[in-house]
Amino acid sequence: MRDLWVRNGLLSFEPVPGAETLCRTGWIVPGLVDAHCHVGIRYGGGHEDRVGAIAQAETEREAGALLLRDAGSPIDTRFIDDHEELPRIIRAGRHIARPRRYIRELGIELDDERDLPDIVAEQARLGDGWVKIVGDWIDRSVGDLCPLWSDAILKEAIDAAHANGARVTAHVFGEDALPGLINAGIDCLEHGTGLTDETIEMMVEHGTALVPTLVNIDTFPEIAASAHRFPVYAAHMRDLHRGVRGTVAAAHEAGVPIFAGTDAGGSIRHGRIADEVAALGAAGLSRHDALGAASWNARAWLDRPSIEHGAPADFIVYQDDPRTHPEVLTAPYAVVLRGRVFGTRDPVTSHR
Repeated sequence: MRDLWVRNGLLSFEPVPGAETLCRTGWIVPGLVDAHCHVGIRYGGGHEDRVGAIAQAETEREAGALLLRDAGSPIDTRFIDDHEELPRIIRAGRHIARPRRYIRELGIELDDERDLPDIVAEQARLGDGWVKIVGDWIDRSVGDLCPLWSDAILKEAIDAAHANGARVTAHVFGEDALPGLINAGIDCLEHGTGLTDETIEMMVEHGTALVPTLVNIDTFPEIAASAHRFPVYAAHMRDLHRGVRGTVAAAHEAGVPIFAGTDAGGSIRHGRIADEVAALGAAGLSRHDALGAASWNARAWLDRPSIEHGAPADFIVYQDDPRTHPEVLTAPYAVVLRGRVFGTRDPVTSHR
């Protein structure tokens, strides 16, 4: 147990004379992290406008997600940085894909894969330390998930990102794209439903992280049901969905770093980080590790501080320990962002 103060928007372990008391008991958690979301993609699809993007960020703040890794957005959301009342965003620029091999109009589409290293380097310079590529997608000529890039081009592209100070992550559902991505030095995999014991071992050897986006994977049966023209793809998606909890459990047990991301934007509504934490718990992570994947561990991975003297005062107050009472994640007592308090509920009365 310890006391915390806020001075000029920063955390202090030293008393602040005359400070207003927010609560006397409770559990404080570093601001939650949604490590895979899309501020700027409208729910249902398409580009969001500024008003809509701000509303998405507000929804994340209300859920306690105060740090967002935006894993690809079709609009430039840097205007959100001017709003002190909105979460911080770490941007990965735009998705990079091939023609007809991703959601139309959202990404940069390359006719020639040889352009990938240059475009990755450009996005690295424009982003906030991350670049997002599409590793696999349905190939309609084959009727199933297939890789988008050759292994040699992936290595060149990821090296180009690293040379420009950025990490690289990739959308990948199936099995076939994984060895090339991991061996090329990819820093993170999004979804990763096709992981096997072999590719999990490769991830451990390379230090590759995983953001499984389990609330998004729950939509796979719906995707499969609509894929009438591609029965092999539909069956594949159902199989990936059936096995995903075991896949995540195996990756966690092997030592793969796992972080929480909802894939909010498009088909998933914003503000669902508590659902993702619960899903990680159901997939084999302890309640402590599942919460850490959406808080202190994710912040360390993204090079952002947690509860430290002098750090930005971004934290959540809960009435009960969210590890033993996970239901409180959906109803924080107070959200504190840059020292500003949002959404206080009934006074905390529990003793800690």
